[in-house]
Amino acid sequence: MRTCVIFNPAARGDKARRFRRHLDDIGKDCVRQQTVAAGEARRLAADAGKQGFEVVVAGGGDGTLNEVLNGIGDVADGFERTRLGVLPLGTVNGFARELKIPTKLEHAWETIRKGKETRIDLPAVEYSENGKTVLRYFAQLAGAGLDARAIDLVKWQVKKLVGPLAYVLAGLHALLAAPSRIAVSAGKDSGNGELILIGNGRLYGGNFRLFPRADLRDGLLEVCVFPRVNWITLARCSPGLLLNGALPASAAYSYQAQTVALTGETTTPLQIDGELIGHLPATFTIQPSRLRVIIP
Repeated sequence: MRTCVIFNPAARGDKARRFRRHLDDIGKDCVRQQTVAAGEARRLAADAGKQGFEVVVAGGGDGTLNEVLNGIGDVADGFERTRLGVLPLGTVNGFARELKIPTKLEHAWETIRKGKETRIDLPAVEYSENGKTVLRYFAQLAGAGLDARAIDLVKWQVKKLVGPLAYVLAGLHALLAAPSRIAVSAGKDSGNGELILIGNGRLYGGNFRLFPRADLRDGLLEVCVFPRVNWITLARCSPGLLLNGALPASAAYSYQAQTVALTGETTTPLQIDGELIGHLPATFTIQPSRLRVIIP
């Protein structure tokens, strides 16, 4: 089983440092490629697919994972020819937690070596970039409004120092700005809100079950709509999120759909898998059982 590991050397924390110490051992079983700039993991993953590697492993956080995923998709029949492996070395590792991929490096690598495969749904988003329509795949979730604004405000130095707390601090900062007004069209359902989250799996931020009905294999996107996002919303939601990882039922409403369209009244940021990619409008779709992933 030809395997290529694409590693982000800027990944945070002890897991990344342990990975560096194990590079020689891992290198006996695979080809290693190290990124040196943002976006390079996508190119390296596409090159690996063209060279016939059966498994391409994302060694990093959710951002590295998203780049590798899109690199696989850049190759003709890439998702049929190549399986995705995950070494969760980042700050949140939401997709790895969703699939219960071990967070300990040695166990995660053993999972990849065993090569057990599953097929899950593959979501995608179309949006405009420099006047052209762009399609990007994502693994776990997308968001428009407050959470995308918070991601834009996260400072790399703070993230490296305090980990996931950096997103909380950025979210509090984002609340100071004027809220977005976003219109949602999801099949027969429609509505509007100030924060829209779209999930493939159940988890948001690695720990919070914001999409309890989500199933990675049901061919549906989960849409979570927050009509208002302010300090009152934060006060209502925080106890449930902190105590049991769930929202109070009255804080948001949800849809399930195969296609979701979002438009903003003003310039509204858009994120996928924790990375800011652009602005609304955007259209989300899902391809059932398209992505091959190695799991425990």
